[in-house]
Amino acid sequence: MGKNKPIIRPMAEGDLEVVTAMEKDLFSDPWPLSAFLDDLASDYSHPFVVQLDNDVAGYAILWIGVDEGHLTNIAVDRKYQRKSIAKQLLSYILRFAAESGLAQVILEVRPSNTPAIFLYESFGFTRLGVRKRYYRNPVEDCLVMKKEITGSNLR
Repeated sequence: MGKNKPIIRPMAEGDLEVVTAMEKDLFSDPWPLSAFLDDLASDYSHPFVVQLDNDVAGYAILWIGVDEGHLTNIAVDRKYQRKSIAKQLLSYILRFAAESGLAQVILEVRPSNTPAIFLYESFGFTRLGVRKRYYRNPVEDCLVMKKEITGSNLR
């Protein structure tokens, strides 16, 4: 995986070239650069990257509103997948949510993304419902998932 332990840190503008390239590689309907710039400038958005040696191996964005978090994006570069990077990143996000005083974290995921659903359920996310025709390119419903945040149920 790399010589050193992964470091999770706040995303910086200098990460955006790699992050947007990863976004285009991994998602059929990728977020534009402007969305990431907005997240970097926003008070409610908390974007993070996983740095492994000199590479950005993944990223996640958590929006915070009152006492609820919304995990808007989480991704790991293909060459670092299946190496527990997503688990480490999700664990970090959930600890950050707890430290921020959040009561819950919600997210949306494509029902066809079974590896992501498996990961979320392994962290205690439960299925809340379905939003019809939420995703474009290709059109697909989305599964809404939620995790209650307490100190005892974090990984």
